[in-house]
This record gives sequence, C-alpha cells and structure tokens, in this order.
Amino acid sequence: MSAATMTAPRLKAAADEGRIGVRANLRHIGALVRRNALQIRQDPESMFDAVLMPIIFILLFTYVFGGAIAGKGHQQDYVQHLVPGMMAMMGMNIAMAVGTGVNEDFRKGVMDRFRTMPIARSSVLIAKIVVEIGRMLVATAILLGMGFLLGLEIKGGMPAFLASIVLSTVFGAALMWIFILLGLAMKTPQAVQGVAMLVLMPLQFGSSIFTPTTKMPGWLKGFTEVNPLSNLADAARALINGQGAVAHPTLVTLGWAVAITAVTMPLAVAKFRKKT
Repeated sequence: MSAATMTAPRLKAAADEGRIGVRANLRHIGALVRRNALQIRQDPESMFDAVLMPIIFILLFTYVFGGAIAGKGHQQDYVQHLVPGMMAMMGMNIAMAVGTGVNEDFRKGVMDRFRTMPIARSSVLIAKIVVEIGRMLVATAILLGMGFLLGLEIKGGMPAFLASIVLSTVFGAALMWIFILLGLAMKTPQAVQGVAMLVLMPLQFGSSIFTPTTKMPGWLKGFTEVNPLSNLADAARALINGQGAVAHPTLVTLGWAVAITAVTMPLAVAKFRKKT
C-alpha cells in the first residue's frame, strides 16, 4: 500500500473536520460520551477510584490526623476543615485518570478508528472531559455523604454549598486538560501516573487541604498562598462553613481555571490532531 493511499483517509478526515458545524459537533460529542459511559458500564472496576478513594481518605485523615490537629474528641471540627479541602483533592485525583485513559486509548488502537471518521478531533477530548466530570461528581457526592455521616454541617446555606461544588468541578475540569496533554506526550500510562504523582503530592500536601497553614514554616506557607489548591480549599471551606473570606480565593481559583484551560486546551487539541 502506498504512502498516498495510507494518508488519504487522514486527509479526508481533516478536510471534513473543517466543515463540521456546531450541531454536528455536539452530536459527535454526545455519541462519544455514550461510548465512554458504556465502557464504564462494561468495566465497573474503573469506578473504584471514584467510589472508594473518598471513603478511604476521609476516614483515614479524620481518625489518624483529626485528633492530633483538632485535639482528641474534636474530630468533628476537623471534618469541617477537611471535607471542603478534599473537594479540591478529588478533582485533581480524578483528573489524573483522564491522562492515563487517553494514553491507553492510543496504545489499544482505539484512536485508529477515529482517524478515518469525519469528526472534530476536539470532540474526542471534550467527551472524555464530560464523562470524567460525571465521575468527579460521583466522587464528590460520596465524599460529602461520608462527611455528613461524620458530622459535617452546612453552615453557609444551600446556595453557597452548591457554589462550592460548582467551583470544585470547574477547577477540576480545567486540570483535566493538563493531564490530557500529559497523556498525549508520555509513552505509557505508567509514565503518565509517575509524572502526575510528582505534581500531585507537593500540591496536595503543600496546601491548606489537610491542615491550617499557620504553623507551617515561612517558605512553605508562602508556597501554600500561591497554590491553587489552597485557594480552592479556602473558598469551598468559607462557602460551606459560612465564615472567612470568599471573594478573593474564589476569584483566584476561577482565574487559575481560565488560565489553565486557555493554555493547555489548545495545546492538547493540537497534540491530539498531530498524533491522529
């Protein structure tokens, strides 16, 4: 088979992509979302991280660190601090799975089918984002359910509570573009996970998610102040507890989300088009 024959379907797909309208693009995204959802249905084990991770983490941190940080018998006070912070953590951990999923799809040859289909390349990635947002909401719901069982109280009112969920979801969706780009750049899923953990660990533990920053050394406290996870955790905490500054950490979190999406989304789509 000649090189011209092999590249003909790819050139045709690229030409067709330029003629795809908004309605057709949305239809393609919907079809791909259904395809990804069916994959989860056929492989329910892929939901284990979204279902079990929030349960394990909240029990672990509440009963291992809660007494030491809030004092023995004051674990409920720690729950009020921990759960809003873990909403930020859930988004980042679920976002990591997008990168490994994209990488595995290339390794399994799934993307070979998309190369010859007259669909917008961005629709494949956006469908991934939509499904992972659904997984993120499942993880957040389980986290909050466990929080209520451990004594979490919504002191800021229902609108503020819902706003904290929306804010966490928006930021988590922005992070997914980073991990999609990472998944497209790395050769194996293991490499994606390894690099992701190098990013995740400092951001998660060098933040206000698990403990107040007042007793941290100056250099670490300075890092937490610019850490986007700290701002998200502080904003969600203020919204749920009904106290503390809300506007500043919320605006900083939204600013990070917009900046991350504006930079990494075009890069991820361009990288995806180049690989397909």
